[in-house]
Amino acid sequence: MSTITNFSNLTEVATEFRKDLTGNQRKEKDLILFYAHNGTGKTRLSMEFKEVGKANGSRDTLYFNAFTEDLFNWDNDLENDTDRVLLLNKDSEFFGEKDTQQINGKRQIELLDIDNKIRPILHNYVDFNFVTDFNYVKQSQAGDDNPETYWAVRFSREDLVDGVAQNVENIKISRGEENLFIWCFFLAIYELAIDGAEGYDWVKYVYIDDPISSLDENNCIALACGLADIIRREGNTIKTIISTHHSLFYNVIYNEFGRNKRNRYCFLHNSKNEEYSLQNTDDTPFFHHVSVLSKLDQIKESGEIYTYHFNALRSVLEKTASFFGYSNIKKCIEGIEGVDEVLFNRALNLMSHGKYSIFDPIEMGSDNKDLFGKILTGFLKKYQFHLPEIFNEAIQTEEE
Repeated sequence: MSTITNFSNLTEVATEFRKDLTGNQRKEKDLILFYAHNGTGKTRLSMEFKEVGKANGSRDTLYFNAFTEDLFNWDNDLENDTDRVLLLNKDSEFFGEKDTQQINGKRQIELLDIDNKIRPILHNYVDFNFVTDFNYVKQSQAGDDNPETYWAVRFSREDLVDGVAQNVENIKISRGEENLFIWCFFLAIYELAIDGAEGYDWVKYVYIDDPISSLDENNCIALACGLADIIRREGNTIKTIISTHHSLFYNVIYNEFGRNKRNRYCFLHNSKNEEYSLQNTDDTPFFHHVSVLSKLDQIKESGEIYTYHFNALRSVLEKTASFFGYSNIKKCIEGIEGVDEVLFNRALNLMSHGKYSIFDPIEMGSDNKDLFGKILTGFLKKYQFHLPEIFNEAIQTEEE
């Protein structure tokens, strides 16, 4: 049975991870990869990990999370609609320590040729180009005697204009492209930290939280493989934590590193009373539909079944039907006692196509709850899924 450990708060989880990575009272790890559903507290945990390090001395963690993405914001030049740039928050020490010695008034990142470090990473995914301007002046302040200067990124793309290929300047890139650019900016800084570059020689840990928002599955796979290549770079002594709610991303990273005693793989779960549990999964990569089935089984036992839970069950049935090559999902419930095709079709049409939302949940009626329970129980009995213990109500402690 996989080990399950309980924690009363995220600080304890962060301390647990630091013990893993330092070898304090246990075998030292180089990489921690864990899965957790949205809302579990992944972003808060990344900040707790950083704060525990600062409490022990000086900062030691370079992180990528929602706060990192917030360091970049658009100035779309709404007045003239011509000069669109992505502004960087130069007050953040993500872009290098502000208190270190400056050369000619410049911070380290201004001297590290950062564009040419980002560009080869970025062009693995996209075809647009960019240039960073560390002395950008907004159009509205261009005539001022002492205008404020900003750090800004201008984007361009080769496009057909009247049938002729031209470089189009000051373009607005899509949200997915923007997220990829920010991610590649982070990876370039990660590489600087690996190389011990001035301004990043303090980095002992890299904490990466859900870097795949707004990405399609092809980019998700490419991003995961690219990240694994950087982590495996020769001479990299930085320890890494990766958290995600995306099953495909988790599995690609897991398969890139495989079963390695220097790595830890686990699920993070939080209960209704805000306690946390970690279950090690060192022997088996994680599959999203197994977690969904575990949650649905727990929900079935609670009796608090809402219409959108039927949509989740339908999604699992569709994946199972596709895996076995069935023409429709009804094949998945053939032979299940107490479930007839008429009732199943009625529930399928009513609850899968109605206007139901998790933001305005509607509890199922007793007859539909009964049908839901019969389908789920019969389905689990028929296909014998192994459900992770961490999602069961009776969670065992490590000592037990």
